[in-house]
Amino acid sequence: MTRRNASGTFDIGGELTVHRLGFGALRLTGDNVLGEPENVENAKRVLQTAVSLGIDFIDTADSYGPGVSERLIRETLSPYADDVVIATKGGLLRNREGEWLKRGDPDSLRNALLCSLDRLGVDCIDLYQYHRPDPEVDFETSVTALAELKDDGVIEHIGLSNVSVDQLEAAREIADIATVQNQYNLTVRDSADVLDVCESADIGFIPYFPLGAGDLGEKSSVLAEIAESHDASEYQVALAWLLQRSPVVLPIPGTSSIPHLKENVAASHLELSDAEMRRLTE
Repeated sequence: MTRRNASGTFDIGGELTVHRLGFGALRLTGDNVLGEPENVENAKRVLQTAVSLGIDFIDTADSYGPGVSERLIRETLSPYADDVVIATKGGLLRNREGEWLKRGDPDSLRNALLCSLDRLGVDCIDLYQYHRPDPEVDFETSVTALAELKDDGVIEHIGLSNVSVDQLEAAREIADIATVQNQYNLTVRDSADVLDVCESADIGFIPYFPLGAGDLGEKSSVLAEIAESHDASEYQVALAWLLQRSPVVLPIPGTSSIPHLKENVAASHLELSDAEMRRLTE
């Protein structure tokens, strides 16, 4: 019998209780995150299986597809269970070449939000995240637009993505920030200072590419040794390290494979010793 999500819980914005191990829906699209996946029915089964295993936090973005990931989530999971939290992001456009084009002006963000509401089939987004600061738009102006949308009742909680400590602090002067989503894993820790601020302020920290997109670099040998001692995979150990790194960390590993999804959930049962955590953290 497949074990269910045992990652513990976190209250996003102090209100939305989710299991800390979530699911990232980027991979439920076509090549280069464009268009539909090769097997649409499989993508839907992955989402259904994730929820059945106790995953209640699903992260996506309007630019995944674009629009494809959000639409598949609605087609598969709507009407949503009361305990399922859907997070999405806006602020990036796509073109046929697969470029990610920054659009952080208020009108673009408002339009993106309206489109996400429609594709997800909801009246209010549980967690809406500014996908990436636009250097052509004053950062505070972008955050203010999201704060106004929250006041309008179409966003429940505001999140940020790809931000520095200074940007996080500037945003907190404008609105309550519930989460930050930055790249962070065993081998990429540039956002450790952002994580520290999140932990001190009880802000959820969502590490994207939690498995380093499969590249675990110089940690491979240590991981292999620890994984063997736990009869687990290296990637399960990497996920367990994230879950034990801080109580505010909310990993969202993504996959288009049901067996891989089950392996990720099984990692929530893995307990690393203090010594193992030190070896991986060093």
